[in-house]
Amino acid sequence: MIDQFWTFLFAITLLTLFPGVDSLLVIRNTSRGGWKDGIATSTGICSGLFVHALVSALGISALLLQSAVAFNVLKLFGGGYLLWLGSCSLWRAVRGKKPISPEIQPIKTRQFQLRRSLGEGFISNVFNPKTLLFYMAFLPQFIDPTRSPVLQSLSMAAVHFVIGMIYQGLLALLVCQVSGWFKSSPLGRTLEGLTGAVLVSFGLQVFLQKRI
Repeated sequence: MIDQFWTFLFAITLLTLFPGVDSLLVIRNTSRGGWKDGIATSTGICSGLFVHALVSALGISALLLQSAVAFNVLKLFGGGYLLWLGSCSLWRAVRGKKPISPEIQPIKTRQFQLRRSLGEGFISNVFNPKTLLFYMAFLPQFIDPTRSPVLQSLSMAAVHFVIGMIYQGLLALLVCQVSGWFKSSPLGRTLEGLTGAVLVSFGLQVFLQKRI
């Protein structure tokens, strides 16, 4: 169903491994609620890929890019959501309690909530105009015009889904292995603050992104 499949697979794998908002959100939520939180967040993120694939195939992307109002609304939702997530991380870093030695008190994570994690990942991805622009520019290069563009786009999103879940799943497991070193130290608050600052930075970039 995918024209030049191996070329597409190689390109989408490299692009998936490039760190960005998705990776940062998985790291943030894994540190918050453990590997389940990270995996659920990754599932929400990757599920959003099907929305972008469908929108791109149906040509709605072009409509959004031609409408300043529609595109700006998308930016407001996407950028605002990233700013909110980043602000929450910054707030937790600022109001964090005095660190306690792990030998005295075991490390605890916040309670895992499946709906919250799925929603954060899904909303972050769906309302990210950069992902929409990427799918609109990238997917048509591998579509055979003699076949259904919708099915081909969804097939490519499915491949991207699998690759993204594998990469982000391994990332979540890695974070679980090392997060214990930081949870009860000042470095933990520093990392929380850095994560929040980067998310805020990504949100501001979305707001400042120019309409094409």
